[in-house]
Amino acid sequence: MLESFWAWVVIILIALVFSVAIGFATRSLLGTTVGWLRTFLVGLLVFVGCWPFAYFVSSQARVIAEDGTPKVPILVVLLFIALAFGWVFAFGMAILVATEALWPTTAANPIDAFRAALHRRRRTNRYLQILTLLSKHGIGWILSERPGGAPRAAKNGGRTQDALVSAINEAGVTFVKLGQLLSTRRDLLPASYTQALASLQSGAATLPWPAIRKVIETEIRGPLGSVFAHVDEQPLAAASVAQVHAGTLLDGTRVVLKVQRPAAAAQVAADIDIIVRLAQRIENQTSWGRDFGAVSLAEGFGRSLRDELDYRIEFSSTQQIGSVVASSAAQDVLVVPRVYPEASSRRLLTMDLIDGVPLNAAGERLARMDPEDRGALASALLDAVLEQVIVTGIFHADLHPGNLMLRADGMLGMIDFGNVGVLERSMREGLVTLLLAAANDDDIATTDALLLVVEAPADADILSLQRDLGRMLTLTRHSAEGSIFAAMLDTIRDHHLAVPTSLGLALRSLITLERCLDILDPDFDMVETALARVPHFLRRLITPRSLLGSLQSQAAVLQATVRRLPRRLETISSSLAKGTFSVRIRAFAEPDDRWWIGSVVTEAVGVLIGIAAVSLGIVLVVSDTGPDLVAGVRLFAFLGASIGLVGFILLIRALRQLFLRRPHV
Repeated sequence: MLESFWAWVVIILIALVFSVAIGFATRSLLGTTVGWLRTFLVGLLVFVGCWPFAYFVSSQARVIAEDGTPKVPILVVLLFIALAFGWVFAFGMAILVATEALWPTTAANPIDAFRAALHRRRRTNRYLQILTLLSKHGIGWILSERPGGAPRAAKNGGRTQDALVSAINEAGVTFVKLGQLLSTRRDLLPASYTQALASLQSGAATLPWPAIRKVIETEIRGPLGSVFAHVDEQPLAAASVAQVHAGTLLDGTRVVLKVQRPAAAAQVAADIDIIVRLAQRIENQTSWGRDFGAVSLAEGFGRSLRDELDYRIEFSSTQQIGSVVASSAAQDVLVVPRVYPEASSRRLLTMDLIDGVPLNAAGERLARMDPEDRGALASALLDAVLEQVIVTGIFHADLHPGNLMLRADGMLGMIDFGNVGVLERSMREGLVTLLLAAANDDDIATTDALLLVVEAPADADILSLQRDLGRMLTLTRHSAEGSIFAAMLDTIRDHHLAVPTSLGLALRSLITLERCLDILDPDFDMVETALARVPHFLRRLITPRSLLGSLQSQAAVLQATVRRLPRRLETISSSLAKGTFSVRIRAFAEPDDRWWIGSVVTEAVGVLIGIAAVSLGIVLVVSDTGPDLVAGVRLFAFLGASIGLVGFILLIRALRQLFLRRPHV
């Protein structure tokens, strides 16, 4: 009884080995991925069929007796058994390829299928939750409005903006941050929407101290006391992604700790997946979604938010802005906190405590200041930001009133460097040219300068753009309301011009700065002051030294090009004189094109070799010539069966390429 049990165990193990072997061979030789269930079933079929077929072949070749004992050397018997196994194995692979062509595999293996099912279930539940929220607030139509349909927003009395804000607030942290991003995108949304979205707040209930302490100790890789003398258990602020706690380093320095919530990364990853899928649906089914480039916007937001969750990036950004401020005149106005590497990591950021009041809550402190001091502070802040944007090219890209702290000494502290913009020199020169043209109320120059820094579609109406820009310049210069930067983004949106990300960050930074300046000094005219200061920063950006350097670099490039011209001209003239001049066009210059033509040639050669091998095998088997391998079996017939097996496998591979056309992964 025990022997029978172990015999069945051995048989089952051998069957499993056959299943794994046939799956591996199919994947490696044919480049086809198949499911484990069908692989096991076909492997079991091959296992069951190999032994009878091997016995049949060996008995017909008279290499074994009826009772299975060898009649020839054992090596010869093994050759016939291997050939029989090979043919059954090949037919098993053919069955797998055929079934894969008819019923493609939906899961690579049971474990992946189970994980995918759980992920799909969570994603579906979250997706349905979002759709329910949109329907609950009466704005589910934004996911299904067809291009060319009547805009329903106009039919609900302007309540769409409020309903959208309510839905986003209920949807959670990721959607709140998306709404906050959209609130600064005047180049994408009308002012009524951006104003409504600006009211979004990503607040959340505080986590208990033990959970926060565990994150801190995990990130510093040691007990709390190894880095901090003290950390307040009560948070200064709590958002959906992080909590901020006050603390003290071992040397007595007062700091704040930005601690990421343990589940924040997983929640954001799941919601980004949902947002991208919603964006795909919006872009496919709505005209405004295609105009906005909803998918590109969602993917860019996802990358930005993932970066924001890595506090090492914010650590570097804080150091960069601190270096910029310390080397400029802004050091008399702005304070940037120091960051501490020994107390910072991917989920923990420790920086100096900026002892002050957020600008949007500093009404009482501002009321006690002299009006002239408030105006001077606003002017100095504007100069500092313009210097960052135009001269250095590294700037705080989210400088709203909550990220500026008014200190008791009258200086302003900058915090939250999760979003820092970088503007390359060519873009800075284009931006300052655009602002200079706008300052001179020159609509032609403004249009030309704008087209140097944005991407216009092929069918863009440049004359209409010029008229709209001229009208915008006239209205903003003779109106106390509105911002020239916001109005310019509105014009860009109306004409469907693509704004580079770096330039969009710079313009949005100037728009949000205007809110800060209005709080500091309600009578401060940012537009007039900014445009008047543009020539000053233009002189700092384009100095005689920089012009000389640009001329030298261009001259060096030109010199290198000119030095090669005589040789190239000599080569061309010599070829013309000899009659050997020719023009060669690279039809397959792209790597994908070369890969495609290479794969086609490879498959064609494989098919030809397979057909030749099968044909040769048939000829050798039918001819039945050559010396005897064993009594009754010619050597050439055996070789023909072996060569035919190789050709058969090559033809199966060719059929897989014809019917499945899926790359090997």
